[in-house]
Amino acid sequence: MPAITENDAPLRMFNEAAIAAAPLKKDPYDFCFINGVLSPDFKKEVLADSPAIPDRGSYALGALRYGPKFAACMQDLLSVRFRRLVEKKFDIDLSHRPACIVMMGNTAGHYNEGYAHTDSKHKIITVLVGFTDEWPYEKGQLRVLRSSDREDYAFQFKPEYGNMLMFRVCNHSWHGFVPQKGVRMSVQLCYVDSEWYARREHVRHVWSAFAKSIPVLRKIIDYAPRFGRAGQRSGK
Repeated sequence: MPAITENDAPLRMFNEAAIAAAPLKKDPYDFCFINGVLSPDFKKEVLADSPAIPDRGSYALGALRYGPKFAACMQDLLSVRFRRLVEKKFDIDLSHRPACIVMMGNTAGHYNEGYAHTDSKHKIITVLVGFTDEWPYEKGQLRVLRSSDREDYAFQFKPEYGNMLMFRVCNHSWHGFVPQKGVRMSVQLCYVDSEWYARREHVRHVWSAFAKSIPVLRKIIDYAPRFGRAGQRSGK
């Protein structure tokens, strides 16, 4: 795979050394957690420039408004430099794999949130970055799961500013969280297997955001049952 070279512009917002140094865990599947991946010196400005998410769920980045400091974070995440850090971490070539990125907003605490799932088979690597000022709750932390049981977890990830979790998607990369109402902002970057899937995800999240802007449709979405990749209904 391509090595990081001097010709690659350095990341402006993310701590490359912290990403490179973080160990790759193998149990229950390949994942890596990095604390303090964004400098606390930028926190106030980045959070002030972050999008205002009106409802729960995921929103296409292109449909949101945000300021220059948050934009700089997104440019880092979508850069070749960052992709090569991920490639080295997982020993994988992503040079021909497109990236899609969404912003995830508030949680309502409904029973059907945070269901255990493994991610779409079209996703290869998933990267999550917290942009929440603070998350003081035990519930609502993303759990790296050993099974489809949300209580059977190996690690918990607080969606707070500067926390990053990345993992390799596979048929047992179960993850989810126990519902908790709160302001729970994070960004999800995925390297996927085709441009077709990346475009489809963008359109899906644009339409989802539109539907959630209509009160009746939002209520239907809020209480609809959720399913994981294996087709198992979440019962928690």
